[in-house]
Amino acid sequence: MLEPTKKPRIKAVEFCVMVRLDRLEDARRAVTPFLADDETVPWREVYPDFGPADGLRGARIKEGLTQRALSALVGVPQRHISEMENGKRAIGKVMAKRLADALKIDYRVML
Repeated sequence: MLEPTKKPRIKAVEFCVMVRLDRLEDARRAVTPFLADDETVPWREVYPDFGPADGLRGARIKEGLTQRALSALVGVPQRHISEMENGKRAIGKVMAKRLADALKIDYRVML
């Protein structure tokens, strides 16, 4: 007989996010009502204005790279990185994969 392919659900998970200091209190207020409940909450409900640009910027800062250094790794002009981080340029799937390889993250963070 075949083994089950789905992993069993777990009761609790540890949730860790990076938040800008000026948004720390907003994040605490958003998460506090859910701490006592056993129900899960989609992260997009807690941070509705988190977008691909925030994922890119956070990963770049976490790796300690400047926009110029990241642009050299990926092979695009620095202004393209700036435009992506400011939401003025879309991050396509191909570019997300290139950025993810350079930043050592999952490309879906930027989609």
